[in-house]
Amino acid sequence: MRDKGDETVRFSFDQLKELSAYKPTANNRFIDDIESTYQKILGLRFGRRSKDGLHREFFVMFTEFEINGHADDPYVDIKIYPKAIKLLNELESWVRYALSEFRDLKSSYAKTMFRLLKQFRTTGYAYFSVADFNELLDVPKSYKSSNINQSVLKPIKEELTPLFRGLTVRKKYGKGRGKPVIGYSFTWKSEKKNANDFSQGQFQDERQKLFNIQHNGELTEQEKWRAIDKVKGLTLGSTEKQALADKQAEHDKKIRDQARQEALAELQKGFGNHA
Repeated sequence: MRDKGDETVRFSFDQLKELSAYKPTANNRFIDDIESTYQKILGLRFGRRSKDGLHREFFVMFTEFEINGHADDPYVDIKIYPKAIKLLNELESWVRYALSEFRDLKSSYAKTMFRLLKQFRTTGYAYFSVADFNELLDVPKSYKSSNINQSVLKPIKEELTPLFRGLTVRKKYGKGRGKPVIGYSFTWKSEKKNANDFSQGQFQDERQKLFNIQHNGELTEQEKWRAIDKVKGLTLGSTEKQALADKQAEHDKKIRDQARQEALAELQKGFGNHA
């Protein structure tokens, strides 16, 4: 797409299926999935702002989708917003997204932060003032700190930790009464400039995501369980239920082993008294 000079790019169904490692073959289902993906993309905003913040511009990357399943070679036409063409053609600043990663994100806040952090993927660090954070993520003005923690930061951490190894989120506090939050910093293991960030296959992708969750020291145990549920497509609470059941089983086994050892000790003691 970067090499196209015009505003409309055409992909055949076969090309899209290959790019996304799509499994099902029925075109009706494929068309439904394409439409669902486009609806998610519509929620993304791109833009630029001057250093002094007095000039700001926002736009969507893709303005029109046409899906033609009646053609001999079914295709999708994607119309690109004219001002976005330059962004696509600037290879050094191009942000590459793994389709399967973005598609699986549920929270709109996680989707937007995914896009923002990918712009800094080779540095592994991003900082946003409270004003920028609230504007870029379209956080409701009525949200208090507790609302942001629960509804914004929590899903971001749970959904992006599998995708950004070692992800940490830190609040920066200002001076004065109550030490208000003035910004948020995000750090993670930086990627190599030419790293391949596309799917390595479902098994390997899931294995890497689970590794990132399990070895993240920032998430609570409950957040890790929820993150695992989302990666595996399980009902929220499934991993926690299984983990607690495993802990209970392990505890019961220790009790049985201890009782067995005590009984054996009493038995040996009895034999010793009769010797």
